[in-house]
Amino acid sequence: MKKNSIKPTLYALLGKHADNPDCVAVLNALTDFLRKGGAKHASARFDALIEVFSENEALCRQFAKRFYTWLAQVRIYPALVGLGIFSRSGFAREMGMRLYERFSPSYKDLNNLRDIFLYLFHSKNDGRWLAVVSAKQWLKLYCLIRNHADTAAVQTASRQLTKARLHALEMLSVWVAAEALDQDLIRIEPRLLDTNSAFIALQRETAKLAEHYQTETAPYDTAHIEVMLDQCRSQIERLRRRGTGAGSGSSVKVAHLIERLAQTVERLELLLNIQTGRRPEYHTAVLLSSMTTAAVEQRSTDQLWHSSVKMLAKSITENKSNRGGHYITRNRSEYFAMLRSAAGGGVLIALMALNKIHIGGMGFSEFTTSLLSGLNYGLGFMMIQLLGLTVATKQPAMTAASFAEQVEHNEKGRAVDVKLASLLIDVVRSQSVAVFGNVSVAVLLAALISVAFAANTGTPILNADNVAYQLKSVRPFTEPTLWYAAIAGVWLFCSGIIAGFFDNRADYLDLRRRLTVNPLLRKTMPLRARQRFGDYIHRNYGSMMGNFIFGMLLGMTGYVGHLLDLPLDIRHVAFSSANIGYAAVSGDLGFAAFMINLAGVLLIGLVNLLVSFALALTVALRARGTHIDSVPALLKSTWLQIKANPLHLFFPVQIVADAAKGGKAEHKQS
Repeated sequence: MKKNSIKPTLYALLGKHADNPDCVAVLNALTDFLRKGGAKHASARFDALIEVFSENEALCRQFAKRFYTWLAQVRIYPALVGLGIFSRSGFAREMGMRLYERFSPSYKDLNNLRDIFLYLFHSKNDGRWLAVVSAKQWLKLYCLIRNHADTAAVQTASRQLTKARLHALEMLSVWVAAEALDQDLIRIEPRLLDTNSAFIALQRETAKLAEHYQTETAPYDTAHIEVMLDQCRSQIERLRRRGTGAGSGSSVKVAHLIERLAQTVERLELLLNIQTGRRPEYHTAVLLSSMTTAAVEQRSTDQLWHSSVKMLAKSITENKSNRGGHYITRNRSEYFAMLRSAAGGGVLIALMALNKIHIGGMGFSEFTTSLLSGLNYGLGFMMIQLLGLTVATKQPAMTAASFAEQVEHNEKGRAVDVKLASLLIDVVRSQSVAVFGNVSVAVLLAALISVAFAANTGTPILNADNVAYQLKSVRPFTEPTLWYAAIAGVWLFCSGIIAGFFDNRADYLDLRRRLTVNPLLRKTMPLRARQRFGDYIHRNYGSMMGNFIFGMLLGMTGYVGHLLDLPLDIRHVAFSSANIGYAAVSGDLGFAAFMINLAGVLLIGLVNLLVSFALALTVALRARGTHIDSVPALLKSTWLQIKANPLHLFFPVQIVADAAKGGKAEHKQS
């Protein structure tokens, strides 16, 4: 849209409001004019407004006089401390207030600048067109209006602005100092209790500056304040890092608090720059731009959620990545330890699968059968955890977080692709040996139990109907088996998130030390036993809760599908392999038929792993604010490493020297 085509519309709009004494009505009309341009044309319309005022000085002078007269009368302070800064009421209350505001908007006091911003920028689409209007454009408009305003009107408004700004500076600095003493922040960083805390020092210096400008006009030496601001920013970053690190224990409340602290310091610095004369016009334009954006976001629950939950999400993924490293095998000792652990897990899985079949044949109602099945899975997984054994499909959610951690820590480049490819191969190898350990032992033990049962009783452990059902359940192309396997993959991903959440919760509650002073435990256990118990529960809290809830999800999915008449069920590689072991002996399957069904089981495992790993990796990368620069380059690097040493994909052997040299030569050619 050409500027010349919209200028007549703009002239007509300004002419219509030429004699209107209500400045807010004029501002609302101009905002509506810009809004109608949308994100595509808002910038051009803003430029057209600047050109109209530049061409018609009388019109600009009239608008400037009315604007500064109005500005001298409106209450400015609430906007300076309220827009763009989370409220002091906390995350839950602010979320509730924003939701309530959607259904029952509050009355807007048009003598209050904060309410005026909310009145002007009320559309949910305002953020899109405001985003394309640059600070440079705001600055140009501001300077144009200021230069055409009456000097007396500007001075009157400036006194009003200075008074509000100094009041805001004092209040913001008090908030900063007070929030730095919040118990949740002190838990993360005990040094905040020091009397020489940067936040408290900033409050003292800001109070001196405000007192100076209330009686003096001479410039104030801000060198010490600048040092304090730098220290405050560094401290906030430190709080963020410690709040997202494994072992810190974050929460939505903590994340919300740190985000609010950062917003307050940022607003305080911006007002200081305006007050002390460091590019005041530019910083005024930046302030205006930020407050308009904040007015739009004031109703946004998404923005509040993302800002407050991002740190919690990263803390949860940190806990997952911290555990994920234990599931990656890089040498022979780790490889065989994983194999032994997975084999032990296969023993319990075979027994759990048999118990699940027994529960299904007891004639209970759908709900009772599903509940008992869930308890069978959940308590069984917890037993596997307590014995230090492994369920293969539980690994992807953890190893994906470790992979995302490496992506975040490395820079771009070919060398990084090689490193990530090597890690990916390590992950695949670890998953493969874990699946092999689970499946092979579960199948063999199930077959042995079936043979022993038939030898002792003279009847197969599964009847013909059960055999037919188990064989049907692993057919990948004629039944929705892979869809059910994908659902199990989603629950595997969820179990990783749940485990990370409860690990984070244990850190937040300081469960290790809390249990040592528990009144009940103090009556029943000596101190040393309480310490060991507290340490064990702290370290395994997330895993136990994740395993139990995962089991309940597996057990109850079929019941939910039955209630809703939807194709909802689960297929898990380890349990499917055990079921095939029982069915193969009970149904007297031939070798070829057994291998075909085993291939279906392996396809189930592939879907389980791919879905859970992909979801977990996506969430972990988003939580860390990073991404894989080039997936094709990563896959190419992975293929080159596999081609150089195919055995490395299945067994942790060292790459031969010739392959390494070939890689270096290729690097030089590239």
